[in-house]
Amino acid sequence: MSSDTVRIVREEILSDHFLPLKNVTYAQRRHDGDLQVQSHEVYDNADGAAVLLYNRAHRSVVLTRQFRVGARLAGHDGFLLEAAAGMLDGTDPATRALAEAREETGYDVDRVQSALQLYVSPASTTERVHLFVAEYDHERRCGDGGGKREEGEDIEVVELDFDDALAMIETGDIVDAKTVLLLMHLERKVLGRHGEAS
Repeated sequence: MSSDTVRIVREEILSDHFLPLKNVTYAQRRHDGDLQVQSHEVYDNADGAAVLLYNRAHRSVVLTRQFRVGARLAGHDGFLLEAAAGMLDGTDPATRALAEAREETGYDVDRVQSALQLYVSPASTTERVHLFVAEYDHERRCGDGGGKREEGEDIEVVELDFDDALAMIETGDIVDAKTVLLLMHLERKVLGRHGEAS
């Protein structure tokens, strides 16, 4: 697709309370040659990083549970099981993933392994998330986790059997997209299903 197929005509900031919400007008040359002009509201989100902690010997994973108002407004109770995650805030993705693991779960891990890079919801946000997995050791728990109180975080740390976590995708108990993808990545690339060689 040619880069001149789409031209940004105008960007107007509608709100900037936490992240900028813009009304973006663009002109797009359609496949039939016609030129169409459209406007869409887009959140100019910062990129983020997420890390799913796993323990190979115990076949377990560590997730977080916290309230998400968007999920509540969509009909969920709002308390989602997720991989630890946060905005990059000027750091590189791997460094942020290590920091979020410590802040949210209390586990100190040495390194993360890159899994995927994805756009979260490209029709309405600019956010790209860098997904990682990392092996944790029960002996290296350095705190309670729970996130940063001053940022309004109130995070419960949840350790689950890996196969139980996979089953929770099917039952709808795990519905966070990044977490579902990371669990599937672990199944496919690292741990396999119970009784299978990884």
